[in-house]
Amino acid sequence: MAIRVFLTLLLFLSSAILSFSLYEDQAGLTDWHQRYIGKVKHAVFHTQKTGRKRVIVSTEENVVASLDLRHGEIFWRHVLGTKDAIDGVGIALGKYVITLSSEGSTLRAWNLPDGQMVWETSLHTAQHSKSLLSVPINLKVDKDYPITVFGGGYLHAVSAIDGEVLWKKDFTAEGFEVQRVLQAPGSSIIYVLGFLHSSEAVVYQIDSKSGEVVAQKSTVFPGGFSGEISSVSSDKVVVLDSTRSILVTIGFIDGDISFQKTPISDLVEDSGTAEILSPLLSNMLAVKVNKRTIFVNVGDKGKLEVVDSLSDETAMSDSLPVADDQEAFASVHHEGSRIHLMVKLVNDLNNVLLRETIQMDQNRGRVHKVFMNNYIRTDRSNGFRALIVMEDHSLLLLQQGAIVWSREEGLASVTDVTTAELPLEKDGVSVAKVEHTLFEWLKGHVLKLKGSLLLASPEDVVAIQDLRVKSSGKNKLTRDHNGFRKLILALTRAGKLFALHTGDGRIVWSMLLNSPSQSQSCERPNGVSLYQWQVPHHHAMDENPSVLVVGKCGSDSSAPGVLSFVDVYTGKEISSSDIGHSVVQVMPLPITDSKEQRLHLIADTVGHVHLYPKTSEALSIFQREFQNVYWYTVEADDGIIRGHVMKGSCSGETADEYCFTTRELWTVVFPSESEKIISTLTRKPNEVVHTQAKVNTDQDLLYKYVSRNLLFVATVSPKGAGEIGSVTPEESSLVVYLIDTITGRILHRLSHQGCQGPVHAVFSENWVVYHYFNLRAHKYEVTVVEIYDQSRAENKNVWKLILGKHNLTAPITSYSRPEVFTKSQSYFFAQSVKTIAVTSTAKGITSKQLLIGTIGDQILALDKRFVDPRRTLNPSQAEKEEGIIPLTDTLPIIPQAYVTHSHKVEGLRGIVTAPSKLESTTHVFAYGVDLFYTRLAPSKTYDSLTDDFSYALLLITIVALVAAIYITWVLSEKKELSEKWR
Repeated sequence: MAIRVFLTLLLFLSSAILSFSLYEDQAGLTDWHQRYIGKVKHAVFHTQKTGRKRVIVSTEENVVASLDLRHGEIFWRHVLGTKDAIDGVGIALGKYVITLSSEGSTLRAWNLPDGQMVWETSLHTAQHSKSLLSVPINLKVDKDYPITVFGGGYLHAVSAIDGEVLWKKDFTAEGFEVQRVLQAPGSSIIYVLGFLHSSEAVVYQIDSKSGEVVAQKSTVFPGGFSGEISSVSSDKVVVLDSTRSILVTIGFIDGDISFQKTPISDLVEDSGTAEILSPLLSNMLAVKVNKRTIFVNVGDKGKLEVVDSLSDETAMSDSLPVADDQEAFASVHHEGSRIHLMVKLVNDLNNVLLRETIQMDQNRGRVHKVFMNNYIRTDRSNGFRALIVMEDHSLLLLQQGAIVWSREEGLASVTDVTTAELPLEKDGVSVAKVEHTLFEWLKGHVLKLKGSLLLASPEDVVAIQDLRVKSSGKNKLTRDHNGFRKLILALTRAGKLFALHTGDGRIVWSMLLNSPSQSQSCERPNGVSLYQWQVPHHHAMDENPSVLVVGKCGSDSSAPGVLSFVDVYTGKEISSSDIGHSVVQVMPLPITDSKEQRLHLIADTVGHVHLYPKTSEALSIFQREFQNVYWYTVEADDGIIRGHVMKGSCSGETADEYCFTTRELWTVVFPSESEKIISTLTRKPNEVVHTQAKVNTDQDLLYKYVSRNLLFVATVSPKGAGEIGSVTPEESSLVVYLIDTITGRILHRLSHQGCQGPVHAVFSENWVVYHYFNLRAHKYEVTVVEIYDQSRAENKNVWKLILGKHNLTAPITSYSRPEVFTKSQSYFFAQSVKTIAVTSTAKGITSKQLLIGTIGDQILALDKRFVDPRRTLNPSQAEKEEGIIPLTDTLPIIPQAYVTHSHKVEGLRGIVTAPSKLESTTHVFAYGVDLFYTRLAPSKTYDSLTDDFSYALLLITIVALVAAIYITWVLSEKKELSEKWR
């Protein structure tokens, strides 16, 4: 009987299906998700007595959001499309958030409490122009006050209640540029001011109810205008002339236009060209002259008078009404590590309503923007709060002389990512162990048991997560033996470098690249990129690893570059330099010096390359490899790909021994009338390939053509370079190439007729997978191409490989014409794709997974076996044993395969993978407006046990099995003895 029970138990265990799904209490153990909004460019406060106090913001990442004024948390947010930039924000009727976007063509209303869209209106536009939004300040909801919108050459009046277009006016006359749309409070007349051919001022008076033009006046100004304009009142604006040396006051009282010129030299001595700043001040404007900001008062008759002067680093807010029908504005300026906030009356700058000094982290840079809000204190006096945007894109709220909250919004604009190891745990430093009482120990096991039986309440789930986080040690600042704890180094568009811990995503350190920004020759570097500079190994463990940040001083390709070297462990800038030449391409070389510093080549616009680091040792190492250095450049606009090789040392007065000339080795030209380059891709330089051979089902060897010099190029016909569906299938074709970058040979060409981009691809080992749109089938497609080396045909026999009779002495060179063959297959895919990546492991043994960033801002993990070109409708028994899946025309989308679970990485732009020390596991980091991190095991954790593995249950099982064996042995002995006595 006992034997039967034991066999039944074994049969049950062997037939049980293993489940790899994620339990509710396991969420957040190996992944984290962070939500951001980006650099704020518009802000509107809503601080009514009823309801929660909030601020409505729009950002450069095309996000509109509602933030809690108490803690800075996100109440709600909406991420618009990449081409749907927000032009203006306002609050209508006290309950709707109004946003204008897409150059004045889209107007939306969002419900203020919960962010639900109330209505959306598409406005007619005919040309590119600045867009203007005017929302009447009125809290009455029983009357429809129209919203005035200008964009694309048309002025629209839109109902704030339902978004209905009440009327529109066409201003697309040739050369007419609308600059301001003004409406005095309580007036039904709308003033539209613009310039005709930059020399004639035109003012329209329009009835806000009917849209009829009441009057039109125009006057020619001989000097012409520069286009910069500032509204100082409902009937007066100030603009610069074409020479930017004269301020022109334009008055349009009762429709009559009058000019009054005031030279800048009359206001400021030794004046140069001027710039009108953006803050809107009542009867006043701010002008930047000679690195100073002057405040100019505008009198009733248009007379200008300087009333104050500040440093050019001062940031100012728009004016807002305070008590006694007066208006005030805020100004913020730096003084060392402190910032000074002042609130002054517009009409009396000597009257300072508020003066506060706040200690500020210098790592945030300068103040870029200030938004001010006032409130009534308990003593009935005016209180003020300031929302400031810093140089590093961070957002802070200042109130009562302190920073109430801050948000690191620079992480919403990550441009480059790399990973780094944490430091080793030093000898003699023990990890603190948490001692639990017997009650806590029992409580923890009871909670885990309830979680396993799916009986845990939401509070129990939170408690279980806290216990697992405390016991896992995943947040320590030292490396672990599995390589799960790492630093993610993220470089942002603002030029700030963040180190994020993979355990929980917290910021270990951050550093704004101040040295380049404070340089006299480079005020604001951009186009920054990140590279591994020094990764010390066994003989150089005393050195900390470091990274190289490369930037450019301007948007022009010939702008000089800057280099910054940053310590990975401390976040301190080791050194920085202005290199004195442009940066077109940075090429990390696979060689290092004795200090483990990787050699880099930086190409400039004149065809020279420069070696870094500039040391004699690096120079001698590079000269030994001088003849083996090749690289390529892609000129996508001209349809040209060029291959380059080293030639010799530079000559000239400014040349040094670390500068080298180059020569063009080969050129591939794509005819502009038939093909346009839309995508290029190469393999990761540090990718590990476990084996170069693949055993086929017929026991033959297929040798992978694994080369670091392969370039994937996708071209499309010029007509098909537009949006999907803009052409017919006969007008568009997609062609992909695999090109050897050493010789320029085209190793493979594949044409897809009736298809177009965009093309998103991933290149790994000897295969490339790319995604595009099929116009004939009206579906997205995914194609896989695998390339194999035919020149090793004599070594394809497995028995020769086993007996060692195959030839491995033949040299391999790119100059010998390779004998390659390819296998390809295409599949339909149900979703649009933003980006594609592939998992990477330490030894390359673990099977690959494609990480597909979908249009829904989630990441789908797709097994590489699904895009195997050898899939057939009826695979043979040998193919089934190999694991080849039967062919289907569509790739599956399994809901459980989304690695982001229920999260969305809004504005997804890139996916980065990095191997851990454990072969089965890979790190995955996705960035966009949000950040997401997780660990994946594509072949499951075959080389380790899970963190929640129950060792107690394993011990009990072993004891039970031993006891069962002993009991069955005793029973069998007794039965055998009893049978012998019969």
